[in-house]
Amino acid sequence: MGSSVTSKKTRSRSEPHQAVAAKVFHWLNIISLSLMMMSGLEIYNANPVFGGRGGWQFPSPFLLGGWLAGGRHWHFAAMWLFGLNLLGYGIYIFITRRWKHRFLGSSDIKALQKSQNPKRKTYAWHRLAYTAIIPVLLLAILSGLGMYKPAQLHWIVDLFGSWQALRIVHFISVPTFLIFALIHSLLGLKVGGSRLIRSIFW
Repeated sequence: MGSSVTSKKTRSRSEPHQAVAAKVFHWLNIISLSLMMMSGLEIYNANPVFGGRGGWQFPSPFLLGGWLAGGRHWHFAAMWLFGLNLLGYGIYIFITRRWKHRFLGSSDIKALQKSQNPKRKTYAWHRLAYTAIIPVLLLAILSGLGMYKPAQLHWIVDLFGSWQALRIVHFISVPTFLIFALIHSLLGLKVGGSRLIRSIFW
């Protein structure tokens, strides 16, 4: 009986655990990004910039908003959820000093160059991905704000050179983030398997 209890405790200790804040952040991220991508595709279909209005269009099951105005309303509403969630998580990792373990450091660069430990290199790649996505997120948010309030934030449009350049940068940020999410998930699976992925959400 004693050995059975001990083995259960050992298995319990071996299970990966995530902070509640990390779980909430990931869930809100998925919800807000899904809403933004679906409403963004609705905007794409109604907009001639990339040929959506006059060319190939995404099918209705992937859309949200009904047409251009509805898509914009959903997109900008989800933008605030995404931005505030990102800000909240940024404050959280700053207060808890988790940023020291999340982003690329000189030791990670050395590990990528010289380490013979596959697990250590995987962690370094993970931190590299975390660090590389920051400018992409900033560009996505900045370009999104420029399209949200082009008159009030005209300096953002000027910063990108033109309205169309602003849209192109914003559009490209979406597949870039999806690639990051895929790499992030694959590296997580490599380090901790499906148990680690489950622990992030449950």
